[in-house]
Amino acid sequence: MNISKLTKITLLLLSMLTMMSNVAIVTMLPHLNEHFEGVDNIELYSRLMITLPSLSIAFLSPFLGHLVYKIGKKRSAVIALVLFSLFGTAGLYLQSIYELLFSRFLFGIAIAMLMIISTSLIGDYFKNEDRHKFMGLQSAFISIGGIMFIVGGGVLSDIGWRYPFWIYILGLVVLVFVLKYLVEVKTSEITDEDDTYLNHNLWYIYLLAFILMLIFYILPTQIPFLIVNVFGASGTLTGAIIATAFVFNAIGAISFSKLKKRFEFSSIYMIGMAIIAFGFMAIGNVNNVYLFFITSPIMGFGGGLLMANMTSWMLHVAHHTKRIKVSAYLTSAYFFGQFCSPIATMPLVKYAGVKDFFELSSILLVLILSVFLVFNRIRKIYK
Repeated sequence: MNISKLTKITLLLLSMLTMMSNVAIVTMLPHLNEHFEGVDNIELYSRLMITLPSLSIAFLSPFLGHLVYKIGKKRSAVIALVLFSLFGTAGLYLQSIYELLFSRFLFGIAIAMLMIISTSLIGDYFKNEDRHKFMGLQSAFISIGGIMFIVGGGVLSDIGWRYPFWIYILGLVVLVFVLKYLVEVKTSEITDEDDTYLNHNLWYIYLLAFILMLIFYILPTQIPFLIVNVFGASGTLTGAIIATAFVFNAIGAISFSKLKKRFEFSSIYMIGMAIIAFGFMAIGNVNNVYLFFITSPIMGFGGGLLMANMTSWMLHVAHHTKRIKVSAYLTSAYFFGQFCSPIATMPLVKYAGVKDFFELSSILLVLILSVFLVFNRIRKIYK
């Protein structure tokens, strides 16, 4: 299928606003804690500022998938980008922590629609090796978006805790590209590379995507507190460290197509998880704040590889008539994992302290990986 460069760029810009858009405000969380220090459970609420959009995405994605199917992908993209900027910038003027949390929940609706649209369009535009390459490129752009959001948010959070919310005005910039260059392909023009259809085994992909985000989202939700509270770093330095991790997230994503030539999807999943486990252990043993520039990218690389792998895996096994539906469910799995991440990890953080937490997470991840290896030997899910 002949797709213009500008259409591809537009699709990449859409992707850039999705998975990592939550982290634009991550470096201001310690400042938010200070501003609302009189509010009970503010440590949990501050983390929910990052992950609450994920809750709305997890619950609403299947319904939003039906909406996208009904009104079309391009029209849905226009609506989603307007909502992205409207609810994303709400933190500039809302006063209470509860109003802020509600705005973040509504913000998730926009992200969900953008994820469903961008993922299903990749399935429409590309096949086989071209799809694997573009999936790596898409994941790299998601990482680039993370870098922009983290660095920009870090600098702006040092000025004032509300300023990072200005970043979400980028949705209106991307809207111009969507109106002019986004192409919606008719179903009759799409052909699959094989006769693989959506089947009952697809729930394994959703489960693995959930586990991936549950683990990977420890990076943006916990490491700022380690860097700022334990090592006394500024928001700018914290943003730079996390941005470095996202640079390697992009490198990991681009590496996916090369690894796919040698390994199956399930094998790449195990490789990526092993890399993340090693990254956790390295982060937990840092004794100088600048060493985070070396340890955090290890985890970033593994996460980038895994995100490209999961979406490509899903598109490989789903028939083209089901792409919006399965993209919606995959989006739901991704973001439910994001939402559950701080809730699942907070008890361990309180028990062990945020620094030792990373070492314990590494050990737990190795145990989970071992279970997966045994399970994968017993039952080979996909060829």
